[in-house]
Order: sequence, then structure tokens, then C-alpha cells
Amino acid sequence: MLTDITDITSIKALTAAWQKFSRGKSSRKDVIAYQKDLETNILQLHKAVFSGQYKHGPYRIFTIHDPKQRRIHKATVQDRLMHQAIVSAIEPAFEQRFIYDSYSCRKNKGTHAGVNRLQTFLRRASSNNTQKVYVLKCDISKYFASIDHEILMGLITRHVHDEAILELVRTVLLSHGAEVGRGIPLGNITSQLFANVYLHELDWFVKQHLRVAQYIRYCDDFVVVSTDRTYLLSLIAPIRQFLHTHLMLDLHPKKVTIRSWPQGVDFLGYVLRPQVVTLRTKTRRRMTSKVTKHNLSSYMGLCTHAQAYHLSQMLQTIAWERDMAYTASYTNSEV
Repeated sequence: MLTDITDITSIKALTAAWQKFSRGKSSRKDVIAYQKDLETNILQLHKAVFSGQYKHGPYRIFTIHDPKQRRIHKATVQDRLMHQAIVSAIEPAFEQRFIYDSYSCRKNKGTHAGVNRLQTFLRRASSNNTQKVYVLKCDISKYFASIDHEILMGLITRHVHDEAILELVRTVLLSHGAEVGRGIPLGNITSQLFANVYLHELDWFVKQHLRVAQYIRYCDDFVVVSTDRTYLLSLIAPIRQFLHTHLMLDLHPKKVTIRSWPQGVDFLGYVLRPQVVTLRTKTRRRMTSKVTKHNLSSYMGLCTHAQAYHLSQMLQTIAWERDMAYTASYTNSEV
């Protein structure tokens, strides 16, 4: 149970946070450099926080295309360690309040669990495909960039009462978008938690006030399942109003759809139909254009959750050909 700032910044807490943060990152240059003098670095961070001297450093900003263009903000190793320590300490206070059907960045959840849950809802609502069922799918416009700092801090303050901890959270929050009072950066582990805390308010509204039974959210994408298309249409206006009034958010004007199950329900990279689950066309194209021997196993994992045998065979062939071409070009350059 979280008590005070020492639960975040004690040597023990920071060391435990380092173990979580560094897992899977041991080959990265900045992590290697920080680990060379780990005890000293952790001690300095500990002292900086307790003396009030800790300041969040600048971000390195770069762009990825996965599939749409996203600006990623990468903090220093010290700041990312601080982020991990904060999340490790305060996340349990929120996790116990989150609804079951929130699937983003939570233990034993994720995209595949979300897709499986949607399949369960579809089968249940359709009485095993004996009656027509529809899915309302919504997306929030520019979600991470639109999160209001004051509203977010108010939500965090409900369950975190130690002022030193809150000040540390403010420091991280204000490290990005302080001049406009909005936005959290893609790339921070704190942003993953903050995003769930913020939209938990929507989850609560949908479940408790609208009394929606079959609702699933993954970050800012959410779906509702029903046999009544008119009922789904009736949900859009109150959801839009709640988001605007209470969270200063807007539904994406081009990403609010209602589709029947036979038409295909596009969710989290997969398209669900009564007899088959396939990968989204854009996902397949991205996989074939980017597959290498280094990411092949990850892509093969995606294929196992869909009807994608021929795609998996194609990916293996492309990865092998690209590896052979790279080896040949490297050999020729050496000669």
C-alpha cells in the first residue's frame, strides 16, 4: 500500500524500478552507460528528489510510422527510471478500480485478450450467430495530445494524497506540454498509466450511467456490442457530450462506425467475422514491407491469432530472402 514519497524514491524502490525498467534493454547504449555506475546514479537520483533538486530532462523526439505517423518522446535513462518508480508505486491504487474490460497496458490484458473478449461478446449477443449483431466502434481524436493536465491531476489526487508524490507526478506531467496545459508524450510509461486513469472516467460513465453491458476499451479505441442498431446509435450523443464536458475530448469525426458482424468488425489490427478472424489489410501490408529475421517471430505471433497460414509462410520467405540479400551485399563490400 502506498504511504509516502519513500515508496518511490528509497534506494530499495529505485533499485526495484531499475530491474523492471532495464528488462529487455541490456543491449541499449544509454542503458549500458547508466548501468556502469548504477549504484552512484541511483544514489544521486535518490538525493536529488529528497533535496528538491530533481528536474526532468529534455526529450529526444523522433517519428515512427506504425502504421500512421507518430511523434515519440524519449526521455533520458534517469528520467525513465523515475517514471518506472512512480508507476510501480501508484499503479496499484488505480488498477484495483479499473473495469475488467479495459485492455491497454495492463497485466494479463493486451490486444489479443481484447480481441478474444470481443469475440466472446459477439457470440453471446448473437446466440452463436443465430441473430444479427452490431458493433459501435469509436476513436478519440488526438487523444494523447488532448489530455488536460488540470483534469488529470484532479483524478490522480483522488487516490494519491501524499503531496511529495503529487509534486513528483506534476514534474513529470509538466515535462511535456506545460505551455499549453495539455498533452502527455507517447513514449513514457507514466503516459500509459495516465491515459488509463483519464479514460477510466469514460468507462465508469458507460458502465454505471449508460448501463452498457458489452463494452471494451483499448486506450482510446472502444466498442459496444448489441443486437439493436438503434440502441447503439442512441449511445453516441451522450458519450460525445460526456467526453467534451468532463474530459475536454472529442470523438474522431471519421472514426465512429456501426457495422454488423458479417460485414467485419475492425478492432486492434484484426477483422472479426462470424467464421473467421483475419489481419487488417494495412497490417498485412506493413508486415510484408517491414519483415526481417529480427522481427519475424513477433509477426508470426500475430499470425497465430488469425487465419493467416499463407501470410505466415510468405513472411518467412521474405525474411529469408532479405537476410540472404543483406549477407550477400555485406560480403561483396568486404571483398
